Amino acid sequence: MKILFIGDIVGSPGRKAIKELVPVLVKSKKIDFVIANAENAAGGSGITPEIAEELFGAGIDVLTSGDHIWKKKEIYELLNEDKRILRPANYPEGSPGTGASIVESRDGIKVGVINLLGRVFLSTIDCPFKTSQRLVEQLRKKTHIIIIDIHAEATSEKIALGRFLDGSVTAVIGTHTHVQTADEQILQKGTAYITDAGMTGPFDSIIGRKVDQILERFLTQMPTRFEMATDDIRLQGVIVEIDEKTGSALSIKRVHERLEGTAA
Repeated sequence: MKILFIGDIVGSPGRKAIKELVPVLVKSKKIDFVIANAENAAGGSGITPEIAEELFGAGIDVLTSGDHIWKKKEIYELLNEDKRILRPANYPEGSPGTGASIVESRDGIKVGVINLLGRVFLSTIDCPFKTSQRLVEQLRKKTHIIIIDIHAEATSEKIALGRFLDGSVTAVIGTHTHVQTADEQILQKGTAYITDAGMTGPFDSIIGRKVDQILERFLTQMPTRFEMATDDIRLQGVIVEIDEKTGSALSIKRVHERLEGTAA
């Protein structure tokens, strides 16, 4: 089995990449299941029900998120209704939606997905380590294939979670920084790992936003409006090949595809 995990989708350029590149990748790479982080899919911050439906229509099976999931209030009701859209599981009890789900692939294989938010340099919420341990125990009663999206700022926290869960889940994949790392590997007990899957959106930018506006903010420290960049659109992520019987990862490979005709 092959799972494609797509790094943070940023705004309409990122959605354009999804619509045009995902069907091609699914066919050429023989992908069985697609997961994507979509917390920045609506104008660079948040997601709406209409955009979620658009992404599902393009071939994505599960949408994960992070700290920006709450930016668009219209998504709250759908979070409660559609278990294919996840918010971080370690938000306090009573938050809309769920942070873990099992969704069947096109061939009827059950895939467990858990979404977590790191705490270093982010919100002080429930422990992602203890939360993941509890949820993995629950999901493993129904499937051996479990993918973790750890949406976190600190590299150390992501690596620590990968080591903590090694052997009990199929893959631990980092998101949030929008910069793809080159440390993809299979850990000692069979779990695939990468610190950050990268970004799907405009690369002639500073992590998806117009360069001059971000530079102005850094240089002046004054409030500045951040608008979406539009050029050099790319899709980044990883493909994880899995032993369906054991849930162990056989390989993890980075994906980096450019949308033709979008370079500046």
